[in-house]
Amino acid sequence: MSLAPRLDLRQSQSLVMTPQLQQAIKLLALSNLEIETFIAEEVERNPLLDAQGGDDGPPEPADSGDDFEPRDGPADASELILGGEATGEAALDVDLATEAFHHDSVSDMIGGLDGGLGMNGVGGGGSEEGPDLDSLGTSDLSLADHLLAQAGSGVSGPDLFIAQHLIDQIDECGYLTVPLREIAERLGVPLARVEAVLGIIQTFDPTGVGARDLAECLALQAKEADRYDPCMARLIDNLELVARGDLGRLRRMCNVDDEDLADMIRELRNYDPKPGCRYGGDPVPAVTPDIFVARRGTGWAVEINAATLPRVLVNRAYYAEVSGGKQDKASKAWLSDMLASANWLVKALDQRQRTIIKVASEIVKQQEGFFLKGVAHLRPLTLRQVADAIEMHESTVSRVTSNKYLSCARGLFELKYFFTSAIQSADGGEAVSAEAVKSAIRTLIAAEEPKKILSDDTLVEMLNAKGFDIARRTVAKYREAMGIGSSVQRRRQKALEGAG
Repeated sequence: MSLAPRLDLRQSQSLVMTPQLQQAIKLLALSNLEIETFIAEEVERNPLLDAQGGDDGPPEPADSGDDFEPRDGPADASELILGGEATGEAALDVDLATEAFHHDSVSDMIGGLDGGLGMNGVGGGGSEEGPDLDSLGTSDLSLADHLLAQAGSGVSGPDLFIAQHLIDQIDECGYLTVPLREIAERLGVPLARVEAVLGIIQTFDPTGVGARDLAECLALQAKEADRYDPCMARLIDNLELVARGDLGRLRRMCNVDDEDLADMIRELRNYDPKPGCRYGGDPVPAVTPDIFVARRGTGWAVEINAATLPRVLVNRAYYAEVSGGKQDKASKAWLSDMLASANWLVKALDQRQRTIIKVASEIVKQQEGFFLKGVAHLRPLTLRQVADAIEMHESTVSRVTSNKYLSCARGLFELKYFFTSAIQSADGGEAVSAEAVKSAIRTLIAAEEPKKILSDDTLVEMLNAKGFDIARRTVAKYREAMGIGSSVQRRRQKALEGAG
């Protein structure tokens, strides 16, 4: 073997991805609202881009039929695109885990929230105006501000300073989180005086605020309702027995009969264990669907939610006006870059919508039983199955289904919801999805009688009779995932409900 230096010629193949193509792939994983933010930033950066609202263009007919093919893009899309490295969905269908990178270097908007599909509300079955999701949010007034306003009118002098410090230590649920002795030492005041000020705060609205634990919170509310007698005091002091459903022991401790105990438990249930939660906090954000699905004849219409996507156009007139004047070399290069960037964005958004509709259409096709009959008919489905059906890479399908929500007549669902593992059939038939099994478990438990609580073993037998080949540990896992307690916990809960 010669060790002398020499020159060799070699040929190799690798995928060269430009920064623009990498960005186009990343756009797939963004929701419509995130895309709207991205477009706003691009419009602010690029003077050749114009963003218009979703009511500018006339509606196009939505897809319908059994072929589930995505709708074509706008007729003028080709005029806005000068060219690029790849066209169609293939440009976005890249496995980032295996490709090498080289760093050198919309469809027409449709008026209406549902893109012309005629669906009312986010859930697909609401009223004409849709549900008032903003009403689910909490009050703009924070708990601390509400308490400080009451302290300002009810406390004065040094006690007001102590009250302000105590209010700062109350969490969003209304509980005092710091020991009074520590606060007294920190402020350099007697403990008795801090306790007196706390007593004043505990008279503020909402009732129960300033409590140091759940028992004290409920006791404050019982006193406000004039129900804090010795029997109720013993009941509140033994909340762990209430949680366990030990009614016999509670009757003996409180020295009451069944009717009085039931009345006391019913009263206890009317109290608020977290009185501070009705104030403060950010409003609950409403989930905006990215895709609408509606029944059309014997097929389905699948459409992007155009209301959350502004219309992006290249301002050709402005480009012609600017390029016609005198420019130096740097200005011409900058203008060319802005035009290429604007054309790329229009192209990338169009490809993104086509790809999302193509994936969503295949999901609807695979899960048609769910859209027609409900969750019990949800089929096992994997990303690979959808990817193979539409001839794309699995990673592309994963990006498309991330952070996307689908609205149909059955409600609002994340696209990931339709991908579930398979449970083999007990009779050797077609496998069913894990969500269908969970739905069956939930139905069986909801229908159980208070005196005949179903154990996990019994649930396994009943599920096997329905054709589900499932183990006991799987039943327990699904039950816990749905937040359903064990048979012992449910028996105690039923006993409490019977007492209440």
